[in-house]
Order: sequence, then C-alpha cells, then structure tokens
Amino acid sequence: MAKVELKAPVIKEIADCVSGAQAAVLVQYLGLTVEQDTALRKELREAGVYYKVYKNTMMKRAFEGTEFAELDQHLDGPNALAVSKDDPIVAEKILAKYVKAHKCFNFVGGVIEGQYADPAKLQEMANIPSREVLLGRLFGSMQSPVANFARVIKQIAEKDGSPAAEEAAPAAE
Repeated sequence: MAKVELKAPVIKEIADCVSGAQAAVLVQYLGLTVEQDTALRKELREAGVYYKVYKNTMMKRAFEGTEFAELDQHLDGPNALAVSKDDPIVAEKILAKYVKAHKCFNFVGGVIEGQYADPAKLQEMANIPSREVLLGRLFGSMQSPVANFARVIKQIAEKDGSPAAEEAAPAAE
C-alpha cells in the first residue's frame, strides 16, 4: 500500500471527530507519567471528550477548510487533541486541572464554538463556573429579594400592637 492510502483513514478519522465539534483544544502532553496520562484520559472519556495524539501533518490535513484551520500555527512539537462535541467548556476545565498540577503539561491553542482561543483565553474559560452553578446563582439572586420582602412583611404582621397587624386582622375576617 502507498503511504497516502495508509494516511487517508487517519485524516478522515480526525476530520470526522472535529466535524460538528463545539471545541477542539491542543495540548502539549510531554512529561506526564503513564499513570497521570491514564487518569487524564479516563476523566476526559467520562466527560464525553475525545482525546488522542495524532501526527501534526495528519491534523493539518484534516483541519484544512474547517474552522479548526487556525490551529495549524501550533502544529509543531508533541501535541494531543481534545475534542468536545457537546459542552464547549468541559475539555478546558479538565485539562486546566492538569495544566495547573503539572508544569510540563500546557495549553497550546484551541477553537471554541468557531472562535480561536490562545492558551491564556483557554485558561480563562476554564475558570468560568459551570452552567448549573451559574443558574443556581441566578435563581438565588432572584429569590433573595422576594424572600427578604416576605420576611419583612411577616415581621410587621407579627409585631404586637402595630398598625399594620391591626389593619391586617380585620381584613382577614
């Protein structure tokens, strides 16, 4: 078989992987031990993130003509590709833990929802709280004024001898 015939399935695999992806992140992975790499892969797999090491030339060919072509500038040296089809931030969050814990493991670049992100931007995005946390904060902030208003009204109504309590009592009858 010719070399081109051997490379075509790998290029197609990468192209299929990134097509329709919310995020694709390149990381420099050298320096991780086998145990650390296995733990990283397990955590990414459980979160639904595809993670694999490919040759840079294969990734470059697969990215041609796609929104991920901006990653071509970073395709030298040892790179691994993490792709998330569902959640655009989940890969960055998991990878950021390893970047923080291991000096040899670094963000190289990424494309999140069609926008290029440099390593600083990837780290910044990884620090954004999850959707559930943000929704909880929103609902908590919406509930707080209503709950405080209800407590004040209740205290006024329960206060002995207050005009509001006397006015509220006949209105209830």
